[in-house]
Amino acid sequence: MSSPLYQVATLRAAEAAAQAELPAGELMLRAGRATAAHLARDARPGSWCIVCGPGNNGGDGYVVAAELQARGHQVTCVQPAGARPTAADARAAFDRWTAGGGPVVDTLPPSGQFTGVIDALFGIGLARPLTGAWLATADWINHHAAIALDVPSGLDADTGAWVGGVPGVRATATITFIGDKPGLHTGDGVDAAGHVHVEALDVNAGAGDAELTSREDLAPLLRPRQRNSHKGTYGNVGVIGGGRGMVGAALLAARAALRMGAGRVYASLIGAPEFTVDPLQPELMFRAPQELETLQALVVGCGLGTDGAARGVLAHALAQDVALVIDADALNLLATDAWLRAALRQRGAPAIITPHPLEAARLLGGSAADVQRDRLAAARLLAQHSGGVALLKGAGTVIADANGRVAVNSTGSPALATAGSGDVLAGMLGALLAQGLSAWDAAVTGAWLHGAAADAEDRGLVAGDIAPRAMQVLQRLRASEA
Repeated sequence: MSSPLYQVATLRAAEAAAQAELPAGELMLRAGRATAAHLARDARPGSWCIVCGPGNNGGDGYVVAAELQARGHQVTCVQPAGARPTAADARAAFDRWTAGGGPVVDTLPPSGQFTGVIDALFGIGLARPLTGAWLATADWINHHAAIALDVPSGLDADTGAWVGGVPGVRATATITFIGDKPGLHTGDGVDAAGHVHVEALDVNAGAGDAELTSREDLAPLLRPRQRNSHKGTYGNVGVIGGGRGMVGAALLAARAALRMGAGRVYASLIGAPEFTVDPLQPELMFRAPQELETLQALVVGCGLGTDGAARGVLAHALAQDVALVIDADALNLLATDAWLRAALRQRGAPAIITPHPLEAARLLGGSAADVQRDRLAAARLLAQHSGGVALLKGAGTVIADANGRVAVNSTGSPALATAGSGDVLAGMLGALLAQGLSAWDAAVTGAWLHGAAADAEDRGLVAGDIAPRAMQVLQRLRASEA
């Protein structure tokens, strides 16, 4: 199932409780030894540069240095601007390193002379943006294949945003301690952290503050269907959208719903009522919005437009006692119409809203930058305001429900940054709802599959490729479970 993610305050409490029961410096020793063991597992003896800050993250670095040296590696520690350790455990680790003859320099060596570089500057302890020598040091680190200890320096571990908006270390991998952090998996954190490896250090951090999705979350979709079933077993989906010039958006959603296993899919193209057949997907059926009946799920907004007719269609959709996916222009209509927002909150049936950051900003009355500064908090607010499940799209898609549950999606790549990608996701979600998944499970599994369809590449994907690839991923997973 999903693995836990912990906010800094929770981890600090767990760390303090553990330290009260352990000898001084024990957690730092565990962190350093675990890191060295992990690095040495896959690397022949080589030369390492460990850039150490003045706090406990730097202390971790000195322990790693001693452990790597004991395993036959050559290690140089750098104290930028001559900053000596200030924390007691870090001073003790520094003294052990130097007492054993470990080299320490104050200036950054020439690039290219090390097997690897380790960022041990600040970890989770940074409250201010990097400046001066620290910023220059981060830039130097970024010219190497760097490994970050705990958190890439300059990154907010809770939010995934750069502290103060100043970019810091971009690591190829991060070895994080005690528990995983949400900021390593969303926003700027997905590029800053690289591959994330967790070392728990034998500390029980308790229940997480959020979740990181995984393939195990797809369990409801991996069970084989009953042979004694028919198309009515798997639900009817309606897709309402396709205003003038935007018919393709609704078709992409409808095709994705069909591909994702819905029994029947009906499309209502309000900008092209004459459209009666999709030559590429003739299985789709076409109806006017008012003719859609006996649905299990309804997707509204893909290419809908924002004029009076579009508003009327959305009001009609909100009044239906059916699971609802609200996307694109329907979200923009909600943002400007208090009556529609109230109608959404008063619904009894499940609803999923799927904004990208700018749409989320309109709904929350702020800016996209505000949303990106704390994507988890924004998703929680969106869910509370809508009364349903909010799926905040972007790098590290965030899913939240009205009760405060939050998950960060673990799949996806820049290949999804293509026109129509969100329409496809909306259609996939509609199909999952129609097949009986809860709004939460539909959002989590739909986002995971949508992202997994693009994990193998970073460009060249078009939206129409996504749903077929997602089904291929699902079929491979089913085969592996058989």
